[in-house]
Amino acid sequence: QVQLVESGGGLVQTGGSLRLSCAASGLIFSSYAMGWFRQAPGKEREFVSAISWRGGSPDYANSVKGRFAISRDNAKNTVYLQMNSLKPEDTAVYYCAARYRSAVRGRDEYEHWGQGTQVTVSS
Repeated sequence: QVQLVESGGGLVQTGGSLRLSCAASGLIFSSYAMGWFRQAPGKEREFVSAISWRGGSPDYANSVKGRFAISRDNAKNTVYLQMNSLKPEDTAVYYCAARYRSAVRGRDEYEHWGQGTQVTVSS
């Protein structure tokens, strides 16, 4: 059974930083692209970032480019999202997701999802 467990969310002030982690089990982690998505209240779940199964060519939504960084540690079956210069509009539940091989932006393309972790940025 595949499990993705996010952690690292919390309350932070504008301009602050958080590092999200997503620990995976039940799959061959090194064969899966990993993505981060977020969903704010009343909005659709949106793409944030993704990294290929090999760890190259990370992709970012324009809204987070230059502030967020995705990385993965295949030895630990974990993907990270370093979030810097946080803004109130970054407030959302953040989800990690897994997709076999290629990293893409479409949320419907991802096969496995975590339960999410809340990130709240106060102004």
